[in-house]
Amino acid sequence: MKRLFLMTGMTILPLATVHAAPEIYGKAFLTTDYSDIGVNNNGRQNRFERTDSDFVQINSNFSRLGIRGSEALTDDTEIIYRLEYGTQIDGSGDSAFKNRDTYLGVKNKNIGELRVGRNTSVLGYAYDPMVARAYWDNLGKTTLDSNNTVSALNMLDYTRKNNSIVWIAPKFETVPVDLVMQYATNEDSDDRGAGFGAYAKYSSNKGITTGLAFSRDIEANGSINALDFAIDKNVDGQVNYGGDVIRGTMTLDIDHYIDMKAPITLGAVYQQADYDFEEASIEKGLIVSANMYLKQFAHPASVYLQYNQTDNLNGIGNNESKQMVLGGEYEFKDNIIAHAYIGQNSTDYTNPMDETRELADIKVVAAGGGLEYLF
Repeated sequence: MKRLFLMTGMTILPLATVHAAPEIYGKAFLTTDYSDIGVNNNGRQNRFERTDSDFVQINSNFSRLGIRGSEALTDDTEIIYRLEYGTQIDGSGDSAFKNRDTYLGVKNKNIGELRVGRNTSVLGYAYDPMVARAYWDNLGKTTLDSNNTVSALNMLDYTRKNNSIVWIAPKFETVPVDLVMQYATNEDSDDRGAGFGAYAKYSSNKGITTGLAFSRDIEANGSINALDFAIDKNVDGQVNYGGDVIRGTMTLDIDHYIDMKAPITLGAVYQQADYDFEEASIEKGLIVSANMYLKQFAHPASVYLQYNQTDNLNGIGNNESKQMVLGGEYEFKDNIIAHAYIGQNSTDYTNPMDETRELADIKVVAAGGGLEYLF
């Protein structure tokens, strides 16, 4: 009887360990934000109304829930997967969960990693210098909502692309370079056009990192009303467009060169988005940042300053956005982080729905803070 039980146990044990347990992870990030918003249409007749309002909001900032894991095929190869969904834990939004990165792939020590599904675009890998968080983590908000809701506008940012393939090159100790490439089909469009992109990052042992990302018809991709931009006065309805985006980044750790009691990391980003709809102007974005690490506290803490400027926002000539944010973080634990910040965004917005293209001056001031919990 004992021998039978032992043999049965030895048979079941390998079967029980064939499937590795998936990891459940996520983030809950809630803040309370005070906003003061003003719109000055300079007395012109257009869709903008003169506004001066202030209010308090509870905001969920990129909160998420996910499952990820891997399964060994051979000593060098494994199946990888991720199912990640964003959620508004403050109750806002139309749906409880929204797809973020969801893919199935293969990882090999010598060939690299291949992900197929819905993937973060290559621009998302060029993110080191961006330090603003929560309310002011607003890159990619380039246009007003359809109901003209006023908000802080900023330069084009990365997206997540459906029906895409991402290849991440293997890392070698002797080569301090990261390489990512992406290919994406556009199955929602009649022409089924494809987009692609690439990203490379170099990290030196002297505290300098540089990155360069390029994408075509991924971020700068969408549709626009033909009459809004005089593409053709005889054409009505939506016209699909694409475009190229290039982003360069650099970070510099000052403490590699100067012995400082409070180490500082400087960052810079320059980006151009070339939309291919008629009369579009090249959007030009600049970001500079500084992040100071404070050693005098019981737990890790830092303060940061970030400045953003965008010319020809969303490809519309004379649109201009400027933003300045001061903030700080305090880590009670590695996974429990307190945030506080204050910032201002001012935008000269050209109304594409107005034939006279008159400007409205939009100013947003916001301060807030909250707690981020990682699990």
